[in-house]
Amino acid sequence: MLGGQAAVREFYSVEQVAGLLDLHVKTVRGYVRDGRLRATRVGKQYRIAREDLEAFTGSAAPPPVRRTRYAEVSGIVQIDAISPEAMTRLTNTVMALALSRDGSQGSGDRLRVETVYDEERATLKIIVLGALDTTADLLKVINTLLAQPE
Repeated sequence: MLGGQAAVREFYSVEQVAGLLDLHVKTVRGYVRDGRLRATRVGKQYRIAREDLEAFTGSAAPPPVRRTRYAEVSGIVQIDAISPEAMTRLTNTVMALALSRDGSQGSGDRLRVETVYDEERATLKIIVLGALDTTADLLKVINTLLAQPE
């Protein structure tokens, strides 16, 4: 507290500065080590004050991005004893669902899917990365499709 008021300063991480300036993180660290860009060391990391970034670039810096909480699922669904025809139908459906979700529902509904089929073992693996609700919806679809007779 200074004079009864809290001094509020905005700080950037080296990674944030690198992103803002379209530079490699190592380049920004080099600027800090060389003294060209003022920074404060906090533990093992550097923090760059907004004023110091503005002095370095000669222009106003955007406010630091505030991180928001995001939860994501990563999982593998393994399906044994699946024929090549059933694998193709299931894979096409799953990939179509993943593509229809990509960007259409906003960043909170991100969904990435990869499939791997081992024909010799008749095993399909579906690798899923996505938001909790979107992934749950996809898993319900997979479960429904697998419950149908071939």
